[in-house]
Amino acid sequence: MLGAVSGDVIGSIYELKNIKSKDFPLFSQYDRYTDDTVMTCAIAEASMIYALDKDKKNFRNNCIKYMKEYGLKYIDAGYGGMFIRWLITDGKTPYYSYGNGSAMRVSSVAYAADSLEEAESLAEISAAVTHNHPEGIKGAKAVASAIWLLKNGASKEDVKKYIEDNYYKLNFKIDDIRKDYRFDVSCQGSVPQAIEAFLESSSFEDSIRTAISIGGDSDTIGAITGSLSEAYYGIPMEIQDKVVFYLDDGLKKVVDGFYSNKAIFDSRTKNM
Repeated sequence: MLGAVSGDVIGSIYELKNIKSKDFPLFSQYDRYTDDTVMTCAIAEASMIYALDKDKKNFRNNCIKYMKEYGLKYIDAGYGGMFIRWLITDGKTPYYSYGNGSAMRVSSVAYAADSLEEAESLAEISAAVTHNHPEGIKGAKAVASAIWLLKNGASKEDVKKYIEDNYYKLNFKIDDIRKDYRFDVSCQGSVPQAIEAFLESSSFEDSIRTAISIGGDSDTIGAITGSLSEAYYGIPMEIQDKVVFYLDDGLKKVVDGFYSNKAIFDSRTKNM
């Protein structure tokens, strides 16, 4: 999950002022965490409980509980209008969104799952509490499945084949789309690009630089790419330390709890 947080923090200053290059300062005094980090932490809370009780109904309820709890606590994190309306009401009705919010927050479910099928099922549940449009669910499942495969030793080629067979065609290169790519908050318009940025990368840092260089919804594309890259490369300690610096004590506590959770991590898991 810290991979998602890293992409979010590093991409935060480029969301409204895109940079179409991989050559930029990795961190600055203006970086911050956004709603991507907050919701990643919320789903991580639900995932940690699920890893212990394996109760999918409880997992769904906890996704709603923690998304509302963290969302209201961090109300100025930068949520979209429809999500804000969902957040401040007492209801639990999803709003048929196909936005990329379902994909940026999903990374932790891949670590709570014991199988690929379970990871995809949890991804669908975590998405559908708000993003119950087929594309919103598809984006979350694509990201979670890729992470699960990567953390269990799959190659990039394996992941690309699985994504193309089940979710998106990745028949483009980042260099070819960079010039004309525009802001797109839909899953279908940003998740394939984030996955391709990872597939073309040579390191964790390079993956984040590649993702942000596309432009568009930079923090969220960075978060999605970062979540895949963490499972494959791990996160360099110097990047971990700098990213955590931007978090407050509440969010740091979730991150620390997640990585020390023995029900989540075992000897197969590539992590920090």
